[in-house]
Amino acid sequence: MSEKVLNKRTRIKISWRGLLAIIIFLLPFWMLVVWFFLPGRKLLIAIVDKTVVEYPGQEHLSLHWVLNQEKFLKNNTERYEPDKDYFGFFPLEDEKYKLKGLERFDSTQLQKLSVDADAAYITDAYGVFRNEWFKQGNIQDRSGIVYGGMSKQDIYFLELMKQKNKLIITEFNSIGSPTDPVIRNKFEQTFGIKWSGWIGRYFESFDTTINKELPTWLINNYKRSHNDQWPFKKGGVAFINAENDLVVILESGKHLKTDLPYIYASQEGIEHYGMPEKIKYSFWFDIVNIDPKVNHVVSDFRIDVNEAGQTELNQYKIPATFPAITTHINKDYRFFYFSADFCDNPISLSSSYFKGVSLFKWMMYTEREPLERKSFFWRLYRPLVTTILNDYYDSIKENQ
Repeated sequence: MSEKVLNKRTRIKISWRGLLAIIIFLLPFWMLVVWFFLPGRKLLIAIVDKTVVEYPGQEHLSLHWVLNQEKFLKNNTERYEPDKDYFGFFPLEDEKYKLKGLERFDSTQLQKLSVDADAAYITDAYGVFRNEWFKQGNIQDRSGIVYGGMSKQDIYFLELMKQKNKLIITEFNSIGSPTDPVIRNKFEQTFGIKWSGWIGRYFESFDTTINKELPTWLINNYKRSHNDQWPFKKGGVAFINAENDLVVILESGKHLKTDLPYIYASQEGIEHYGMPEKIKYSFWFDIVNIDPKVNHVVSDFRIDVNEAGQTELNQYKIPATFPAITTHINKDYRFFYFSADFCDNPISLSSSYFKGVSLFKWMMYTEREPLERKSFFWRLYRPLVTTILNDYYDSIKENQ
């Protein structure tokens, strides 16, 4: 083969590589341009978050990411702003704050809001406590509440939204402690869900010399009913009964075949909502029972216990499998309950400005770290909530 032909082929090869490099270099720019020129879609969502201790509010940031990526607007021209567009606790400087929850509205104002709003999403009603806000004492100790719990105005607003056949999304912790039992009972009767009183979480280590973020109250409550002993060194799952402070520990190896809880999707979850067949979950969750005549389960939590772990769960009547995503979709109303802190994920809003960024989700997280929660956002929360909101928006347009 002549040197001339070889040089030509080399130039072609180099030019293709150069072209590919240019495409890769310019791709983010074009993704941003495409996102920018996509038309916005008005979908007014009343977002309630009572657990914002600093900006941006991580407890509702995942929702704002989806709203921004999908170009949902709060009116005909304005995008949602995560530090402004919610009802709840607003942190200020020097330990000051403002309360802008639904509690300041009377029944007439709540009626008007239920007419104006297309949907409601309670991302977190747990609230803010004195130790974490005023930085007094150990932040891991329990202290008096500054603001939190579902209020009578919150539940009244949700009832109005249900009557108007609108979308309602709630998640842990909406009805658990510190919500008043009377309000919780009203929620349970309204939406066909019953809280068991149990909450739980995976901890990478129960060794108090290693894990300084272990809640002091968790350790003290366990020791109170176990002869002042805390014998755990490995990681595992802690269950807490919020009604009597009873603590049950399942330790890795001793009680668990698999360290972390996993969420398993139904066929509907996989095919319609784009969820993975299974995914680990390392943060707070609660255990609820559902009325199958009203709701159905889209995905389950599963705790992979051995014989000793099953015996421990049986002793306290804790199920190893329980609902993760519960839904009611009918002509009367649309309702979802996520049995965990689904919306609380360590993500950045900046990636939401690039159309098609989910195609590169594999670059956004690593599966190597057991507590890594970004993968949960990209693989489950983003497709799930994106589908819920797009389905609902399309149904509104069909009925107009």
